[in-house]
Amino acid sequence: MRVIWLLLVAAFVAILNETTMGIAIPHLNTDLGIPPELGQWLTSAFMLTMAIVIPTTGFLLQRFTTRQVFIAAMSAFTLGTLVCLVAPGFEMLLVGRVIQAGGTGIMMPLLMTTIMNVVPPQSRGRMMGRVGLVISLAPAIGPTLAGAVLNSFNWRVLFAIILPIALIALAMGIKWMTNLGETRKAPVDVLSIVLSVFGFGGVVYGLSQFGGGGESGGATIGVISLVIGGASLALFVWRQLVLQRVDDVLLDLRVFRSGNYTIGVIIMAILALSMFGTLTLLPQYLQNVAGLDALQSGLILLPGSVLMGLLGPIMGRIYDARGTRTLLIPGTIMVSAALFFYSTVGEHTEWWMLVLSQTVMSVGLAMSFTPLFSASLGSLRRRFYSHGSAALNTIQQVAGAAGVALLTVTYSSILHAGENAGLPTAVAGAPGARLAFLIAAIISLGGVALSAFVRKPADDQEEGAHGGH
Repeated sequence: MRVIWLLLVAAFVAILNETTMGIAIPHLNTDLGIPPELGQWLTSAFMLTMAIVIPTTGFLLQRFTTRQVFIAAMSAFTLGTLVCLVAPGFEMLLVGRVIQAGGTGIMMPLLMTTIMNVVPPQSRGRMMGRVGLVISLAPAIGPTLAGAVLNSFNWRVLFAIILPIALIALAMGIKWMTNLGETRKAPVDVLSIVLSVFGFGGVVYGLSQFGGGGESGGATIGVISLVIGGASLALFVWRQLVLQRVDDVLLDLRVFRSGNYTIGVIIMAILALSMFGTLTLLPQYLQNVAGLDALQSGLILLPGSVLMGLLGPIMGRIYDARGTRTLLIPGTIMVSAALFFYSTVGEHTEWWMLVLSQTVMSVGLAMSFTPLFSASLGSLRRRFYSHGSAALNTIQQVAGAAGVALLTVTYSSILHAGENAGLPTAVAGAPGARLAFLIAAIISLGGVALSAFVRKPADDQEEGAHGGH
């Protein structure tokens, strides 16, 4: 169990780092003199790198020991944090973020695969609830911490706070991390990695190009990038299907033979698109349209995120006792309702209504994540846990990056058009924010529609499935 707690601490630091950036971007845009669509690359490039790294984790977790993987991931994260801390400008900061993301991308699949291998089925909901606690509490503290720091200090202080925590987690890992599970000498397929980079990278990059502040050629690059990404993904899938026959696969797609797993992953993608898109757009709306400062923006996000974290373990217990639908159906409805409310906001929306809406959305996410993680991965055989976890996390990242790109681009293009027409920023940005949130709200209805179809895998069936190969 000490190993799981260690992984939880490492995941907490990694996610804390990921979520401090949303609030910091408007500051970085000003400090470094860059436009918002360039600034959002500090978030998008991070998610893009994770989308490239995560598909390889199914393979890495079979090839290397838990200890080797943990130390490599934590070392990369720590090095990236150091690079960000001393970065002289935007380019170096971006490089640091990419190195950080390389480490972060390995951490979540490692945590989930370890839980699935170590924790018995009847207690998994509770343990996944603790993962929920970490995944939610870090975003709760992240924006507020970032807001408080940025109001008094330079953005570098954010990395100065994270660096010592990362060093402590690394030192603890070197001292205490033990090896779990068997390793096997799986050969690495270079072509699969190349196709994965172009596939997942191309799709996310393409999405981020659309409407990029009225720059000429942005849409053309976007289309070309999406076409290359789509074609590479198709080849990547074909390559994996061929390699599955000889068990040399980078990402085993047989996990999608489980209908329960597949539906769970689709809902997770829809929630990730809504959540990451909203967490990136909301601070921009709060600071540019509603006229709040960084600390106030962070405080608006705080109550919902804290509640989401505290509810994680409780949701886990409810899932263990009552199954999936009790939580998932109302959870997805609450996320949708909050997004529809956001599609009505303007420059005069009361702050307490935003707090309330964000809290409803956070509770909905807490009710959704625990059953989705537990039920989807629990539907797989033990030998597929690492691949199932890798596929789940990859799709979540790609959907999240797509959400960030889609909402930021919608908001930016309308904001620029309004500013070019001579409107003040607050008035120009409001319709962009409303339309972006409306798009997310409409997409979220897909999750509501599918939520009734996810079932809890029966524990006894699951034990039987473990025995099967």
